[in-house]
Amino acid sequence: MSSITTEPDGVKTPGDRSRTKLPLTWRQRRGRWDVKYSPYLYIAPFFLVFAITGLFPILYTAFISMQNWDHIRGTGTFVGLQQFSWVLHDPNFWKAMRNTFSIFLLSSVPQIVAATLIAAMLDQNLRAKTFWRMGVLLPYVVAPIAVALIFSNMFGDQHGLINNTLADFGISPILWHTSVIPSHMAIATMVNFRWTGYNTLILLAAMQAVPRDLYEAAEVDGAGAVRRFISLTIPQIRPTFVFVIIMSTIGGLQIFEEPLIYDPFGRGGANKQWLTITLYMYNMGWLDFNFGRAAAVAWLLFVLIMIITLINTWVARRFVSGEDAVKKSKKVSQKIAQVGGK
Repeated sequence: MSSITTEPDGVKTPGDRSRTKLPLTWRQRRGRWDVKYSPYLYIAPFFLVFAITGLFPILYTAFISMQNWDHIRGTGTFVGLQQFSWVLHDPNFWKAMRNTFSIFLLSSVPQIVAATLIAAMLDQNLRAKTFWRMGVLLPYVVAPIAVALIFSNMFGDQHGLINNTLADFGISPILWHTSVIPSHMAIATMVNFRWTGYNTLILLAAMQAVPRDLYEAAEVDGAGAVRRFISLTIPQIRPTFVFVIIMSTIGGLQIFEEPLIYDPFGRGGANKQWLTITLYMYNMGWLDFNFGRAAAVAWLLFVLIMIITLINTWVARRFVSGEDAVKKSKKVSQKIAQVGGK
């Protein structure tokens, strides 16, 4: 029961004295303001930097995309959505869209599969594990132009290493720079070489956080390495797995360096065989000096990435939850214990 009682003679009880509001001291007010407003001050630098380097370029690009922009004078004439209409009716834009998705699929899918398998091997109790873990990251620190120069020579049409090797076996050379799919495979190989190690370390960090008692329990109950990987590791790292997929999707849609340096001209091929969206935007802006259309392409790419990101987020919320993954993995562990890993 509450202690709100008043004596008949008007004497206040201790409970009544605690309900009396006393004026706050300066120190108490400062402490209250600190709790209330200091979190906003701590995160304010991020929003200031984002407003300058992120939000302003996005809004300024939207402004330029509706202008017939004069690069010399730095001004433009308002033309509405004409730049978007021109880009959407340009056949090269749709070629770039096709090439971007093709290279994205040829690079992201094998890359994530390879990164997962390599991370699973590095998660074992290996000798010199630090050496192997740092070794997979080595291609990531190699300059993109060095990667492109090495692989463009490997995939040379006339005297490339791969075609020379195929000729030794009597196989006809592959036109890596002329045909569409071979050129996409060559560029996807460069992307996989650079980014597989990076994704491997992210997945390895997630695997290292999986409780070891689950593996020990499953191993004691007779579950093999493959069964433990499929039934325990994958459910436990599923949120990280989705993060890697989303980041690979965004990176795959913005691929630029590899197709730019794949040939000496940087135009995406004679028939735009490997022209990507970002390379198309770059050529539009800095080679054709039409910044209005380049800004329109940038906004179309931004909308495309947002749509795919929302789809990925919807999939992640629908099928992936960290707590659900833990619960499911525990259920799987219990099931393994019941059936003896068979």
